[in-house]
Amino acid sequence: MDEKLRVLVVDDHPLFRQGVVNSLNAEPDISVIGETASGEQALAMARDMLPDVMLLDISLPGWDGLTTAEKVTSACPATVVVMLTMWEDKDKLLAALKAGARGYVLKGISASDLAVVVRNAANGEVHVSSSLAAEMLVSLTNEKATDPLQELTPREREILAGIGAGKTNREIGEALFLSEKTIKHYVSNILQKLQVRSRVEAALFAVQHKSLARR
Repeated sequence: MDEKLRVLVVDDHPLFRQGVVNSLNAEPDISVIGETASGEQALAMARDMLPDVMLLDISLPGWDGLTTAEKVTSACPATVVVMLTMWEDKDKLLAALKAGARGYVLKGISASDLAVVVRNAANGEVHVSSSLAAEMLVSLTNEKATDPLQELTPREREILAGIGAGKTNREIGEALFLSEKTIKHYVSNILQKLQVRSRVEAALFAVQHKSLARR
C-alpha cells in the first residue's frame, strides 16, 4: 500500500482549521500530521515533520503567510506550500508565487476539490483558483497588447525617426527648429517610454518601425 500524503495545516481560525483537517483525514490517501495557528510554529513543525504539503493561510498573527511561505520553502524545499486564503487578490497571488508557493486556493473551495489540489501539488503541479487565473490572463494579455509607439507624441515620433536615420541631436534640432537641449530632453523621454537603455537601441527600434514618422 502506498504511503499517505502528509499534510500540515496552518490557519489561525480554529473552526475552519478543524474542518480542513477533518475533511482531509477522511481521504484514504491523505493524513494531516499537524496543525497550528502560527507561522513561526509552522516553520518549526515543517523542519521537524517534513510534510509533503503545507496548507497555509495568508492572514496569521506574527509572521504572515507570505513570510512563512518564503521561510518554509527555503528551509524545507521538499515541502510544497499551497496558500489557502480568503484573499482573492492578484497582488497577493503574485507575492505568494514569488515566495515559493506552488498553489493559491480560495477558502470557498469544496472539500473534494481541496483534496485534489493537495494531490496535484504533491505531484509537482501548480494550482491557482480559476477566478484569479482568469484575471491574471486578462491582465497579462492587455500588457502584451500595448504598442510602445502609442505612448509617443507626434513630436517624439519625429525625433525617433531622426535617431533612426543616424542624425545627432543638433541635426534633429535644426530640422525641427528646436534647441539641442530640448531634443536631449525629448530623447530621454523616448528611451523611457520605449523601455530601451540607449540611443543605439532606440535607433534599432526606429529602423524596425520605419513608418512611425508618418503616424
